[in-house]
Amino acid sequence: MKLLRRGNSDDSDASTKPSTPVEDAGSKVSLGKGKPTPKRRDAEARRRGPVAPAPMNSKEARARKKATKGTKEDRKAQSAERRAAATLRRERMAAGDDKYLLPRDKGPVRAYVRDLIDSRRNLVGMFMPAALILIVTMFVSPAVQFIVTFAMLIMMVFMVGEGIYLGKMVNKRVRERFPDSIDGGFKLGWYGFTRASQIKKMRLPKPRVKPGDAV
Repeated sequence: MKLLRRGNSDDSDASTKPSTPVEDAGSKVSLGKGKPTPKRRDAEARRRGPVAPAPMNSKEARARKKATKGTKEDRKAQSAERRAAATLRRERMAAGDDKYLLPRDKGPVRAYVRDLIDSRRNLVGMFMPAALILIVTMFVSPAVQFIVTFAMLIMMVFMVGEGIYLGKMVNKRVRERFPDSIDGGFKLGWYGFTRASQIKKMRLPKPRVKPGDAV
């Protein structure tokens, strides 16, 4: 009887003890969050540190701007580096280095077209100097205005005719040299025409061949 009473008392004690709640991993994670995720700009601002207050006057603004630029010697060195880099780019572009060329001039096809045009004596290349001379003559002597206008019209006719011939010639030679190239048509012909209409000393990239050279 005593054993039964002792067992009953143990059971009753166990039943009266408060049960400890069991937390799963999901509840711990949810309780550990506790606040919304910060925005990206707020997190970056905290990493950068506090923002400096705005300058109180123009003198303070100039001083702060001067401090961020560095010393006078540093500015001179940076300016010299920029000039050297610009000079290098111009020299390499004039030499035909594909890395420094404009997108319209890049590639072996465009280089071949430039060589084709530079190896010829093109009539269209004389248009700009001749037009300038005719315009100056017209202002000096208004009496010859009709003659100058007529001469310019004739020059334009010849220029259009040679432009059509150059476009066809360039496309034909490119198809023979680069049969797998997709570059061609009016766009390639126009590229050759604009190259031919420029004065040779002003062409960029600089000509690699002389008039009469085989290409």
